[in-house]
Amino acid sequence: MEIAEPHESTRILNGGRKRNFYTFFEDMGGKLFELRPRKSDDFYLLMGEQCHIYKRRWLMLALFALCSMCNASHWIQYSIIANVAMRFYNVSALAVNWTSMIYMAVYIPLVFPASWLLEKKGLRVAIILGALLMCIGAWIKVFTARPDGFTLTFIAQLIIGVAQMFTLSVPARLAAVWFGEKEVSTACAIGVFGNQLGIALGFLIPPAFVEDIDDVDIIASQLYTLYFGMAVAPTIVLILVILLFEATPPLPPSYAQVHAQKKENNQNYFKNILQLVTNRNFALLLCSFGINIGVFYAYSTLLNQELVNFPQGFESAGRVGLTLVFGGVVGSVVWGIVLDKTHKYKETTLIIYSLAVVGMLGFTFALRSQHLALVYFTSGFLGFFMNGYLTVGYEFGAELTYPHAECTSSGLLNASGELCGVVFVLISGLVLENWSDLPTNLGLTSVLLIGLILTFPISKHQLMRLAASRLRPTGDTTVHVMVE
Repeated sequence: MEIAEPHESTRILNGGRKRNFYTFFEDMGGKLFELRPRKSDDFYLLMGEQCHIYKRRWLMLALFALCSMCNASHWIQYSIIANVAMRFYNVSALAVNWTSMIYMAVYIPLVFPASWLLEKKGLRVAIILGALLMCIGAWIKVFTARPDGFTLTFIAQLIIGVAQMFTLSVPARLAAVWFGEKEVSTACAIGVFGNQLGIALGFLIPPAFVEDIDDVDIIASQLYTLYFGMAVAPTIVLILVILLFEATPPLPPSYAQVHAQKKENNQNYFKNILQLVTNRNFALLLCSFGINIGVFYAYSTLLNQELVNFPQGFESAGRVGLTLVFGGVVGSVVWGIVLDKTHKYKETTLIIYSLAVVGMLGFTFALRSQHLALVYFTSGFLGFFMNGYLTVGYEFGAELTYPHAECTSSGLLNASGELCGVVFVLISGLVLENWSDLPTNLGLTSVLLIGLILTFPISKHQLMRLAASRLRPTGDTTVHVMVE
């Protein structure tokens, strides 16, 4: 289904009054909507209902970002101290890699029920459930700071991986539900920022608490302190979410959101999935997004093993990963603002993707040069573009699939990334173990290039949410919007 640009016309109503009309073509049974603009651009009437942007939208976004941050901080917790985890728990490198990959593996089969729950039960139920599961998993870890505790700590990691199902697809949805059209991409970027900040903490905190030593008792004590601290934080966040988080504002923030809500009430979830995956443009984005995120997962999971031979490689791995993620944090916000200002989704995607390929190639040869400063620089450069792509991908997907729920398109995009992540980590791990970092990183660069090529055929004209948002009237004219 394609939605045309709004068509403006003037018609004579009963009584001879002239009114401006916007006609918005879509199969909605031929309904007539009336918008009466008020003094503020963000406050108007739609079919007798008020639309308003609330100040507390920032509180909802902050609570979600904290929840996402706490969850993401556990993802790379073991991989970034892989050599210590292998020695303490007496497990293989593959077993440690699976503590990261389990996040990706559980997402693939559970994405559909989780997206259904998010769409049907709302943001509040989904986020509280995610925060609760995260707390359970984090507290289980507190009892695994002993050499025979790997099985239990893996189960805890699995539970936290399931918890991420209810947060990873939220940014685009929360932005659309609470924020106006001029802020939606920036809000999505801030939501992604929470996840990126959590990953950054996952790179930073474990090496800061756990030393690369052989004394098992000292490591056990350090791991206990680490696990306890990372259990207290999500508990506080859970309490705040239960007390303060709201699923939706009393009134929608934009015409596009009102229209989307009316469509969602009549949609069949599994029919929606079929429509999305058979949408040519979205299918191409699905592949290119998955490749980009899959490469990021592989890079992050194997970073400790790639830098282990560097001077102070144990500490450097966390700092290099932190540089990558902070580059992504800045990139996510910058590119979100760019989208809000320009609405050039495809053009922005191509620029970001092209420079991500350059960054990955630069990191590959920086690693071979053994110059740590160059590794830091290329890692930050890569993060700015590769991680910054998250916001753009979510928003581009929402545009291509409007008026379908943003959590559905985001869920599919994330599932593609998780699937690619598992495949890339397994293959890259084998290549790294049997050969070296050069073929490993050249392989990741090559698949990134494939993702870039897949982006070119995506149409830049199928921006349906933007078309709906442009129905807003200007001036003091009473405007009718007819959906035919």
